[in-house]
Amino acid sequence: MRIPTRGIGAVAALAATAALLTGCSGGPSSDPNTLKLWHFEGTDSDVGIAWERAIEIFEEETGATVEYEDKSFEQIRSTASQVLNSNEAPDVMESPKGNATAGLLASQGLLADITEAVEEYGWDDMLAPSLQTTAKYDENGIMGSGPWYGVPNYGEYVTVYYNKTAFDELGLAVPTTYEEFEAVLDAFVAAGQTPLAEAGAEYPLGQLFYQLALSQADRQFVNDYQLYENPVDWQGEALTYAAEKIAEYVDKGWISADSTGLKAEDMGVGFMSGEYPIMVSGSWWAGRVINEATTFEWDTFLFPGSELVPGSSGNIWVVPENAANKELAYEFIDITMRPEIQALIGNNGSIPVAADPADITDEKSAKLITDFNTIVENDGLAFYPDWPTPTFYDQLVGALQELVNGTLTPEQTLEQLGTEYDDGVADITG
Repeated sequence: MRIPTRGIGAVAALAATAALLTGCSGGPSSDPNTLKLWHFEGTDSDVGIAWERAIEIFEEETGATVEYEDKSFEQIRSTASQVLNSNEAPDVMESPKGNATAGLLASQGLLADITEAVEEYGWDDMLAPSLQTTAKYDENGIMGSGPWYGVPNYGEYVTVYYNKTAFDELGLAVPTTYEEFEAVLDAFVAAGQTPLAEAGAEYPLGQLFYQLALSQADRQFVNDYQLYENPVDWQGEALTYAAEKIAEYVDKGWISADSTGLKAEDMGVGFMSGEYPIMVSGSWWAGRVINEATTFEWDTFLFPGSELVPGSSGNIWVVPENAANKELAYEFIDITMRPEIQALIGNNGSIPVAADPADITDEKSAKLITDFNTIVENDGLAFYPDWPTPTFYDQLVGALQELVNGTLTPEQTLEQLGTEYDDGVADITG
């Protein structure tokens, strides 16, 4: 199973380092015919299936052996700085993307500058400019410019999953405006059902908050928030609207106050079991929903009333500076960009970045890919709310939990988050 935590920032120096190092084989590969690979995708997940095939092709074509180590998302997220600065570094690794993760590692000199390989293999020609943003980092670890440090081979975005069966039972149509969306939420409450699956103990609530802010924002807001082009007004229109809406969602019963104790897995299971008719979350859930939501008909639609959407390239392949076999790493990355592997990604519920549309035969996957391509063409990818600083993920989760619990007002929530955001950005930019 893929751990559905795309967009989580924060590479922190945590005590889990020892546990991760204990699970590593001794020292980097000195064998020039061995590729040491780390990723955190389940082998039966959509991306995992594609990468298993990529490993088979790599071994067949190169004669080299892949030494794959199954790491959890949290192991890689929380201990990367320590492991990559040791002789335990793999040759190629899946990494979260953004300033707080890949950018931090790049600024610390722990990731290899792979610009020459990108140009040699033509990966830059395969990726739309907005997808390249999370692959490049400057000397301060700020994304969007500078050398290439990673390569994405799938994309992702936040969308709205809905239970078509439940909609039909209440005679509800897919909303095309935000006002219609709220009317749908009210209709489910009137029928005695909490409409939105939500999780306040992890990333989902923060993504809903950010999506609501984006509905009132423009590209300059995103550039200010994510790239620090100008100070962010935390009492401004977009963020005030989002905070007040979250409070309204609780007051009107659109989300449960109990969601503060729920994790992303609880949210997903709640939707897939039919407990909740709507889930606002990432495209990364699609593979599981296809396989597990078998008691009702379902589909997706883009969040109405917003041209900007939380999303980006997927997590990226990075090559550690201490990697023993960089050339093998580049060969493996290149295989994951081939049409065969891209089609596997697309037909198993994810969004390939370089697939031939004719190769995508799964109807649900084709719909997700079409919507994603529309967002990319409209320059609508707005990244994720926790990306700006290494500590902002935990700060965002905590503040929004208090907002839902009613221990902070919307204004107090924004005041707290604004202070934490500004302090974190100042640490990065000096």
